[in-house]
Formats: sequence, C-alpha cells, structure tokens
Amino acid sequence: MKKANTFPEHWSPPQRPIDYAESALINAILTGTFPPGSALPGERELSAHLGITRPTLREVLARLARDGWLVIQQGKPTRINNPWREGGLNVLAGIVRHAPDLPASFIPNLLEVRLALAPAYARAAIGCNPGAVSDFLEGSESLPDEPPVFAAFDWRLHYSLTVFSGNPVYTLILNGFAGLYEQMACQYFTYPAARRASHLFYARLTEAAHQSDAAAAEIITRHAMAESIDLWRSMNGNAETSDVTR
Repeated sequence: MKKANTFPEHWSPPQRPIDYAESALINAILTGTFPPGSALPGERELSAHLGITRPTLREVLARLARDGWLVIQQGKPTRINNPWREGGLNVLAGIVRHAPDLPASFIPNLLEVRLALAPAYARAAIGCNPGAVSDFLEGSESLPDEPPVFAAFDWRLHYSLTVFSGNPVYTLILNGFAGLYEQMACQYFTYPAARRASHLFYARLTEAAHQSDAAAAEIITRHAMAESIDLWRSMNGNAETSDVTR
C-alpha cells in the first residue's frame, strides 16, 4: 500500500545553519552593514550573533573567501572585499540570490553583458548546430501570449544556444544568473511590446538557422539584445549605471 504523504503541500526543509549564516553574511555585505575594506567582528562575537558554532562559522568564512567575498589572513581580522571588483562567477550567483538588495543599475548592466555575449554564442550555435537550433525554435511562432511562457522559453533558448555553441564557458556564465533571468523576464514580458519584439527575434533567428547563416544570426541577435535594453530602460525609468562598482 502506498504510504500517505504526511508533509504539508508547500513544506520545505528548514535551512541548514551553514546556509543561513552564509546568506546572512552575503546580505550584510551587499547592504553595506559590512562595507568593502571593513573588518568582520571576531569569531566569538560573530558566531553568537548568527547563532552558530565557531567551527560552522569557520566553514562559512572559508566558503566566502573561496568565492571572493572576503579575505582571511592568519592573525589578522577578516577583511571584506568589494564583490563588484574582486568577486567571480560564484559571487555573481550569490548576488543574484539576493535580488531585493540589488542596485537599480544591476539589470541594465546584466543586459549589457548579454548584448556582448549573446551574438557570439548565437553565431557559434548556428555555425556548429544549425539543425539543433532550428528544432528548438520550431513552434515558437505559436507561443501562448503569456509573460511566464515567454520568460521560460526565452531562458531555455539562450541556455540552449550556449550549449549548441560548443563553448561550455558561455553556459557557466549564463547559469550564474539563472534564477534572476526568469524573474526579470517575467517582469519584462508583461509588456506587449516586449513579447512582440521577441516573437520577431525568434522568427528571424529561425530563418537564419534554416539557412545555416551564422553571420546573420549574430546580427539578428545583437539587434534584439540592444532593443531589449532600450525596452527595459523605458519600462523601468531609464535606470542609469550607479557607483556600485567603485
């Protein structure tokens, strides 16, 4: 007989102390509680404040040091790095998980990076695997006109293009902000103009894939990515680059 499910429908296991502490410290760094260049409190004080053991705290600090959030020096206070200047891909993933604390300029900056990368991986994908790109895009013209559908499809498209490109570094970079991508895209695609622009992009990219025209794919993608930045800025008060990287 099948065992009954005794857990509530939306139940999730409690966060482990090490994960809670890591999240709390990242949040404190991003919000300026521990600004770049400052020193963390001592182990005793910090572990008591976080409600964790000192061995757990040391493991958390080792994780954050590995990822570039801070620097541990024997016999000296632990120093906070500037994550925007001294972090790497793992820092990007940590920043993305704390989206409510991101500066307004972060999304436009991220879209600028996509503008730099997407034309290259689209060209490579159609150069290496035009059939796979064409197969993926089949049916894109009949996507339901719903923001979550467009958001999910757009993420899968860019992810697939990085895979089809044959360069796994593109995929690793894109995966660094996977959660934020769909969250941002759901907001972006609430605007009919954004859905219309992406429909046109998918159609043009499909034609380039059918013709195995990698050069055209690059041009089409560059135009679409630039247009998405303009649309995002017009929808969100024309957010400008701030001084977060200083």
